[in-house]
Amino acid sequence: MKHILIIEDDIALNNGIALALKDADYCFHQATTLACAKELMLNQKMAMVILDINLPDGSGFEFLEVIRKDSDVPVIILTANDMELDEVRGLNLGADDYITKPFSLMVLRSRIESVFRRSVKQNKNIYIIDDLYLDFEQMFFKVGDRELGLSKTEQKLLFLLVENKDRTVTRGVLVDKIWTNAAEYVDENALSVAISRLRNKIEKDPGTPQYIQTVYGLGYTWGKKT
Repeated sequence: MKHILIIEDDIALNNGIALALKDADYCFHQATTLACAKELMLNQKMAMVILDINLPDGSGFEFLEVIRKDSDVPVIILTANDMELDEVRGLNLGADDYITKPFSLMVLRSRIESVFRRSVKQNKNIYIIDDLYLDFEQMFFKVGDRELGLSKTEQKLLFLLVENKDRTVTRGVLVDKIWTNAAEYVDENALSVAISRLRNKIEKDPGTPQYIQTVYGLGYTWGKKT
């Protein structure tokens, strides 16, 4: 599920966006001030920010500058400011899109989906899954606010499973890909041990895993268990 933060002081519009675009893939968090937005962003990893410019306690432009100092989270500016200079400023500060009011909710949904698609292409080795943050480019991994220390073997194993989401990866393929030329010398229990260690680090209840599922007699698959 993708968590999206709406920062908009028009309460009716804020509620309207959250209600109209709500679906199984999006969870909306709502803020009417920058102070509230900052608190929400501290408590939840956001997959996108929809940002108004004119807010009661400051400028959306200035908030965007703060965001871009340490985050590449996609940002869509949604504002009544329709001056070309404002749009150029917003895009130059790092906004991914700029939409002026009034607007169509259908268009907004389309823009959100488009920005997500571009973001996935640019960050193909970064995965945000619930409270898991998996950056295989920088080899940085978190569960919530807790950083994970993963061995090289665990990183390779995790990447193979996530990259093949909802597909079964056989034990033979996993052993061959992880241990490469040394696969024929690897103890057959090594993969089971690696799976167990990885589950202990990323699963809330390793005994009843939500992500790394065993496909008996074949191998493993990454798929959220509901």
